[in-house]
Amino acid sequence: MAKRITGPEIEKLIQLLAKVPGLGPRSARRAALHLVKKKDQLLGPLGKAMGEAYDKVRICSCCGNIDTADPCAICTDERRDHGVIIVVEDVSDLWALERAGAMNAAYHVLGGTLSPLDGVGPDDLNVKGLVSRVAEGRVREVIIAVNATVEGQTTAHYITDQLSGFEVKITRLAHGVPVGGELDYLDEGTLSAALRARTAF
Repeated sequence: MAKRITGPEIEKLIQLLAKVPGLGPRSARRAALHLVKKKDQLLGPLGKAMGEAYDKVRICSCCGNIDTADPCAICTDERRDHGVIIVVEDVSDLWALERAGAMNAAYHVLGGTLSPLDGVGPDDLNVKGLVSRVAEGRVREVIIAVNATVEGQTTAHYITDQLSGFEVKITRLAHGVPVGGELDYLDEGTLSAALRARTAF
């Protein structure tokens, strides 16, 4: 049996940090030690910020984004083109697209992808919310921006079927060679998709 070398409070901090994606047990111990060493500069402000986030963070009832207001800042931004909705799997995908700054559109977060093996069905995703938004008649285009996985493509087909009765353009992200990518390092699936989606030069 391993000896306990810290108090239960620090052990609990390590255990909770280890549940954060990207932090395993060893990284969690290092992070906890760093936080404890910088108690006044880091641990105190972090605890306060987490408490405020716990109290104020909401899930947007319109699009599924995370914000401190409902509806969120994106849904209430009148400068955005709300006639175009980009459908993403998770909030992290929304944030990635926002960082890219490629489009000034609205979003819809599904909350995952269809995965029968994992017990995730249509009712577990926010598809009905998307259908309701399109049914209002103000949406011109739905851009399906899900990952190029089997589950992502299954979800994309399901969404397309659900929206088939509406007068709305449905598009998806292009798949293929990434900017700065070298052909020799790409897998066969990516190369095939790039050839199928070729454009005029």
